Amino acid sequence: MITNLHTSITYLKGVGPNRADLLKTELGIHTYSDLINFFPFRYIDRTQFVKINQLQQNTAEIQIVGKITSLKTVQQKRGSRLVATFMDETGTMELIWFRGAKWIKDTLKLNIPYVIFGKTNYFNGFYSMAHPEMELASAYKKNLRTAMQPVYPSTEKLSNKGISNRVISKIMQSLFQEVGTEFRETLSEDIIKNNQLISKSEALFNIHFPKTQELLAEAQKRLKFEELFFIQLQLIRRKMIRKAKIKGFNFEKVGTYFNSFYKQNLPFELTNAQKRVLKEIRKDIGSNAQMNRLLQGDVGSGKTIVALLVMLIALDNKYQATLMAPTEILATQHYNSIVELLKGMNVTVKLLTGSTKTKERKIIHSDLESGDLQILIGTHALIEDKVKFKNLGIAIIDEQHRFGVAQRSKLWKKNELPPHILVMTATPIPRTLAMSVYGDLDISVIDELPPGRKEVKTAHRYDANRLSVFKFLKDEIAKGRQVYIVYPLINESEAMDYKDLMDGYESISRDFPKPTYQISIVHGKMKAEDKEFEMQRFIKGETQIMVATTVIEVGVNIPNASVMVIESAERFGLSQLHQLRGRVGRGAEQSYCILMTSFKLSNEAKIRLDTMVSTSDGFKIAEVDLKLRGPGNLMGTQQSGVLNMKIADIVKDAHLLKLARTVAIDLLEEDSTLTKPANRFINIAYQEISKNSTIWANIS
Repeated sequence: MITNLHTSITYLKGVGPNRADLLKTELGIHTYSDLINFFPFRYIDRTQFVKINQLQQNTAEIQIVGKITSLKTVQQKRGSRLVATFMDETGTMELIWFRGAKWIKDTLKLNIPYVIFGKTNYFNGFYSMAHPEMELASAYKKNLRTAMQPVYPSTEKLSNKGISNRVISKIMQSLFQEVGTEFRETLSEDIIKNNQLISKSEALFNIHFPKTQELLAEAQKRLKFEELFFIQLQLIRRKMIRKAKIKGFNFEKVGTYFNSFYKQNLPFELTNAQKRVLKEIRKDIGSNAQMNRLLQGDVGSGKTIVALLVMLIALDNKYQATLMAPTEILATQHYNSIVELLKGMNVTVKLLTGSTKTKERKIIHSDLESGDLQILIGTHALIEDKVKFKNLGIAIIDEQHRFGVAQRSKLWKKNELPPHILVMTATPIPRTLAMSVYGDLDISVIDELPPGRKEVKTAHRYDANRLSVFKFLKDEIAKGRQVYIVYPLINESEAMDYKDLMDGYESISRDFPKPTYQISIVHGKMKAEDKEFEMQRFIKGETQIMVATTVIEVGVNIPNASVMVIESAERFGLSQLHQLRGRVGRGAEQSYCILMTSFKLSNEAKIRLDTMVSTSDGFKIAEVDLKLRGPGNLMGTQQSGVLNMKIADIVKDAHLLKLARTVAIDLLEEDSTLTKPANRFINIAYQEISKNSTIWANIS
């Protein structure tokens, strides 16, 4: 049984204080345990040996057994090189060293079998190998080694300091020779048997020293499963504990506010998906436990109506409600549409943002505390300490990935009891990612669009087609429609982006001259009131074209706008393109999205553009995005704690993730405290992982 895995790496043979410091700072390896869990990212197959007369002119790495028969030093312009004649029974070749020649010469033995490994070069009918990896054949046979040679992650600094892959492999050998090959099990016998997994000891040995491809595959399966299983166990257990411990407000009744809105003010029949989601939410808020639910729905699927209906249930139960949005434009729009929807009903709704005047703020603060203000909509301004509710029953957070965890948790502290939390996003999250990052939330999905909505037709056009695109825009404007033209905004080069926008605005002004055409312009450098003025002109139809940066990405709702032109579309991510496309197609008319690019496109950009043209399903787009960008980038830094995985990959190992989640749920349903004797190893590992883990994804 291993007890010393927490020993500092400094004490391992072949490491010492200097190397230990480098391993700590560069790779985060502090202890024996860290080193054992430092896994190779690829393997070189060293099962094959080649004869010299079989050498080919290619760049593959190969290995040969032979002897050095002679050595010579050759002078060159700068310094000298060491050349060895190397032969086997079929022929001869040269081994060459350009660096460290004197030191290497002293270590080489003549006429004794060596195993050499590296890439060959072919010149003047002769093969050579520069700086080969070499080992005496006798040592090669004895070593704790593998036919599949592991390649470990490294950094430039480590390479410069001489800590090569070979050095790390040797240190790994020292570790296993010191601590043995028996490691404490972390899963139960049942889980190992039912899922055809190998033991922890076998897995750790074969991940570092695999004897065959098959054993390597078994080791990877076991370690990936285990990593995903413990993440799921943490998330699901946290959810169970929260539901059992954290009491929430019980919204027992559905009363006048909800019913009169439903009968008189609801502008259209709810879709089946909206009804299903509403049912799931009502079950949560009527259960005495605090709700923590993620509501996913594509752009335009009707999340706001669901949010409003839930807020009205809170009002029916004498509680207040709040809705927080990431930008002032979006908060204002939520406010305007909710006020419009509640017309004729006796409900007090206010808007609180950074631009709210001091006098108005004071009124809002006092009405909130007295309970006279029932629904408050706003931006980050809602989480300021001055904002105090009398009894906040539900907090709804829109486009939640734009808020940090600390910001969201401030909403909890507005009450003695935490309010119910509904998190909404129009950025569809692939199932695998949702299971990992939001595994402790309940998830609802609105997966159908309201009736009468037509799919937006999407086309990709090159800059050379600009004149025909402009003609199309003029035809649409002649039908009474409006047009967005969006330019990218990339923070690193705001000056350039601003120039792009202004150049674009000038050329559009030339092609769409006054007084026939009126153009609005909106960008991040404008004052809030100027932005609002331009927005209002476009909303009222006084301007036909809105030239903008991505400030209009989220939530701007203008049903008469039927064309979205995205300039330099190759500079946008997939989810951003999808969000922008969602700004049109909000009325009854056919809408269009035109992706403009130059001819020079990377492969990844081509995939993004082809995806946009071929589908409007947000979930399919999100899956492609996840494959292209990887999970960490998709969630933003504040979400990535859960995704710093050592070996598993939630895209490639989606099948194992689903399996791990099912196994974790079954286990916790049977033994929620992990105290049964059969689960002893799991419990010990769970406690250790929980101590060191930073799963940031949960809202609490």
